Amino acid sequence: MFTIPVIDLATFTNGDQKSRQTVVKQIYQACHEIGFMYLQNPGISRELVQQVFTQSESFFNLPLTVKQQLAWSNEFNNTGYVGIERERLDPNKPGDLKEAFNLGKSELVSRQVSSISPAKDPAIIAFYEACTEIANTVLQVFALALELPEDFFTIRHNQQQHTLRLLHYPPLKIPAKPEQVRAGEHSDYGSITLLFQDQVGGLEVQTTSGEWIAAPSIPDTVVVNTGDLMQRWTNHIFCSTKHRVIIPNDNRVKQSRYSIAFFCHPNDDTEIACLDSHKDQSIYPPILAGEYLLQRLQATYGT
Repeated sequence: MFTIPVIDLATFTNGDQKSRQTVVKQIYQACHEIGFMYLQNPGISRELVQQVFTQSESFFNLPLTVKQQLAWSNEFNNTGYVGIERERLDPNKPGDLKEAFNLGKSELVSRQVSSISPAKDPAIIAFYEACTEIANTVLQVFALALELPEDFFTIRHNQQQHTLRLLHYPPLKIPAKPEQVRAGEHSDYGSITLLFQDQVGGLEVQTTSGEWIAAPSIPDTVVVNTGDLMQRWTNHIFCSTKHRVIIPNDNRVKQSRYSIAFFCHPNDDTEIACLDSHKDQSIYPPILAGEYLLQRLQATYGT
């Protein structure tokens, strides 16, 4: 049976050269074969993760009229509150049964953020920084795995143009529309994604054979997957894998599901072009990271 690998990141950050090289090979294999992995000991405290989940639940419990004061307005800043069914990750299916709140670095450092925004919470700020550190470690490993300079990817992500997304999938009180799910089938847009999820479950990942397999929560791990830009950059050495969140077919349908996604994006002005070693077999033309993100967001929101 195909399973998503569990890899101990501390073996890379704290290990000797041989141990580090083992992790580099494990991560290369995971990203090449399925594009998903669980990282153990990623370097973020359980308490901090729980604080962010608590803050997320508090925000989504606010009245809709209050949340709408912070409504997502356009794809250029891609921040704010996204209401239920506003997003359609699979353009051929009904809107997704989820709500979200997007935060960028600029909101976290701004003094003019609304008092009801999660960006005001020190735990959210600490969490964003911790996720940035984890992402940079993974990007270091990627560079080593691809025999590039160790800072090849990190210097191209140093403007921290990442998006932190709080997600809530509310209990289903009325039947879903035909083919409607909590999050439609899609691949992520950036270089890598870090995902923290609660115990309710529902995340599924598509294997290369087209089979859907569950990616349940494993305590004290973070799910990491490679996105479209990394797939383009590496000419499909690392794959951007389709995934979705389905509606449970048991009592969990009456429960809220919460997750936290950290979408790691290269600097907007970074040209995503096939790495030199594969230039003669390039699958995609070069594109700026910021341009690609705008295209994908416009398709998602129908703008």
